[in-house]
Amino acid sequence: MGDKPIWEQIGSSFVQHYYQLFDTDRTQLGSIYVDASCLTWEGQQFQGKGRIVEKLSSLPFTKIAHSITAQDHQPTPDSCILSMVVGQLKADDDPIMGFHQSFILKNIDDAWVCTNDMFRLALHNFG
Repeated sequence: MGDKPIWEQIGSSFVQHYYQLFDTDRTQLGSIYVDASCLTWEGQQFQGKGRIVEKLSSLPFTKIAHSITAQDHQPTPDSCILSMVVGQLKADDDPIMGFHQSFILKNIDDAWVCTNDMFRLALHNFG
């Protein structure tokens, strides 16, 4: 089969970089967003690098660790990359929870940035 397609390599590298930053210093996540970026976090919408970093930095935990279970990447017709991540996270002393996150990555000025980001905890309400 040989090497992975370039979009898989870029997507995997992005995912590794994103969660490393998220787990160590969320304030540094601004480097991956642009002013036109959009974030949907548990149904709440945020637009713009500043508002996104403000939201992510204000999340109510001091330590977090992500474990990636699976990730998939696809090229889009407009030369972007769609990435979907499934995994588990552990925040402070809370129980381990599943999560789903999707990204659209775009090459702007020779740098891959996140233009769209959607996150949901994998919680099921059967009530």
